[in-house]
Amino acid sequence: MTVPRPSAADLHAAAEHFGLHLDADDQRDYLAAVTHTLRSYDVVDQLYDDLHDHSAQSQAPDRVYRFPEPGDNPLGAWYVTADIASGAQGPLSGRKVAIKDNIAVAGLPMMNGSRAVEGFVPHRDATVVQRLLAAGATIAGKSVCEDLCCSGSSFTSASGPVRNPWDTTRETGGSSSGSGALVAAGEVELALGGDQGGSVRIPAALCGIVGLKPTYGLVPYTGAIPIERTIDHLGPMTRTVADAALLLTVLAGPDGHDPRQPATIAPLDYRAALTGDVTGLRVGILTEGFGWANSRPQADELVRSAARRFIEIGCTVGEISVPLHPRAIHVFNVIITDGATYQMLEGNGCGLGVDGLYDPELMAHFARQRAAKADQFASTIKATALCGHYSRNTLGGASYAKARNLVPHLRAAYDRALDRYDVLVMPTVPGTANPLPSGSPQDVGLLPHTFGKALNTAPMDITGHPAISVPAGLVDGLPAGMMIVGKRFDDATVLRAAGAFESLCEGFPGAPRYP
Repeated sequence: MTVPRPSAADLHAAAEHFGLHLDADDQRDYLAAVTHTLRSYDVVDQLYDDLHDHSAQSQAPDRVYRFPEPGDNPLGAWYVTADIASGAQGPLSGRKVAIKDNIAVAGLPMMNGSRAVEGFVPHRDATVVQRLLAAGATIAGKSVCEDLCCSGSSFTSASGPVRNPWDTTRETGGSSSGSGALVAAGEVELALGGDQGGSVRIPAALCGIVGLKPTYGLVPYTGAIPIERTIDHLGPMTRTVADAALLLTVLAGPDGHDPRQPATIAPLDYRAALTGDVTGLRVGILTEGFGWANSRPQADELVRSAARRFIEIGCTVGEISVPLHPRAIHVFNVIITDGATYQMLEGNGCGLGVDGLYDPELMAHFARQRAAKADQFASTIKATALCGHYSRNTLGGASYAKARNLVPHLRAAYDRALDRYDVLVMPTVPGTANPLPSGSPQDVGLLPHTFGKALNTAPMDITGHPAISVPAGLVDGLPAGMMIVGKRFDDATVLRAAGAFESLCEGFPGAPRYP
């Protein structure tokens, strides 16, 4: 295969991009040099095709799926439905799982909530999908997610809004909006979500289910479309803590392809952590996690009351301050804005420069589509792209570098609090589900509806601490979530605390039947 060769105009555009001033002789000579170098690109293309053709995964498997009719999809939560099983027997035999649509299921269309990905069909299952199938699970389909997974609400997906089964006029939260709605409504008991700023925990809180963001690197991200490598997480969304522990047991551990993962992760049976005995566990109520400008006082008080109930089962409960917590959201904002622009948008979904398993077919598809469909991006993507491009070109990436250099200070601040307490507790979201706004996802005026939900969740994405959202109760008939945070790679203690609270509540109620 021969890659396209540049014209003189292409070279001139490249020179202008880098601020180079080339005379006619220079242009001719550099064009010849570039054309010569591109011969290596031809060889790589041919070599990849030759080796790829001999791979068992070179072609997408012929898997049956369907796009649901609106009457079969009242919440707008399914992107495609399927019935995929390996026939293996294991801990998930007989269990159906919904897969967030930023995670590859070979042979099933993938949209990632965006016209820029629509039409892509992966050839390979993501590692987490392979592990689910090997454990006996049945893949029930792909759940809708927000446009490129960049929204804390649930109205930006190109396929339409996702509705909350507690009140179908309201949002589910995002970006794992479909997974949250399907689990809450009882259409599936198990789902996978992705979390780069709270996208597992926010919909879990607003839909009244369990959502776990594991320690960074514990679950392989291979085969999922990233936003920014330093904050990418995949995690379980379930109706019970026991099911979250079961899914984490199946999913955790290195796969040898994901540079986010330490090679030394020792897989655990997280179900064994659910002993029910939390006697002596130290629970710290994080002072700065309450009283945000957009907090609902009723939700704050509900979570405080829920946290104090740990005393009933033998825990020590006290207040703890992390003064940097209110500013952590700003560090996160710089990382996700500059990082997503550089890796997800300009890097065509994958970026460059690290080891790991790439998806060149996705990159090529996304490169074509994002240019052709740019005006159809949601306002969240447009705002990120414009700010990130301005920042990186005006400030040279220095703000991103400063933010990354601040992360160890933030991590240490939470670690000091976790030296005094075994877990930290705060509201997952500063309130409950808002009404779905009217208007187009492209309306810049709707941007405020997507922000403000990640104030407590996003810091744990940049520091990597495990965090779970569990239902704390209802405020005016809508769920409010309590987030429990633990030490890195001590996901077992986070689950143990969550499981004990669930038992204290005698289980978490699912959503009432929706129209």
